[in-house]
Amino acid sequence: MRFPCYPWELRSLLTGKPTVGSLMDLCDENYRLLLRLAPLLRNLRGCHRSTLAGSLDLHLEIQQQTPYTTLVHLTYLFSRDSGNTPDPDALLRVYHDSCQVEVIELKQHALPLNSGIVLPTLEQKWRINLFLSKWLGYCVQQGHLFGRHSQRLSGETIDRRSDRAAAC
Repeated sequence: MRFPCYPWELRSLLTGKPTVGSLMDLCDENYRLLLRLAPLLRNLRGCHRSTLAGSLDLHLEIQQQTPYTTLVHLTYLFSRDSGNTPDPDALLRVYHDSCQVEVIELKQHALPLNSGIVLPTLEQKWRINLFLSKWLGYCVQQGHLFGRHSQRLSGETIDRRSDRAAAC
């Protein structure tokens, strides 16, 4: 995805009507950002945690790995009295052959994407993928990395059925 040089171009990008082509570009950008977080994504298995001083741990779980796709769960876990709360909480399908990331499900409570207004599917997908792009970019900027140096956790999974999550 080509980022605009001028603030008014960014404003039109964020407020203008998305097209299928621009959504595909955004999914492509998300793929590149995810691979910067997990360069060895195709070889990862199980649950991993990226820990940085002064930052929340980022959790990545490989839920399914096939020759052409990977199902990835990515989240922060916030500690609460009632347990761990995942937020944002993303389930992503990675298409390695077309270099795209599809958001299967995104739950986030701090900055809800859905303000109660029903948006057409393309616009909703655009907003969700734009949020994912910003979040992945932030994680990369923070220095999170999954792979050889990340902590692999065995036998633990992130519970996506409720707001409670196992410590992954």
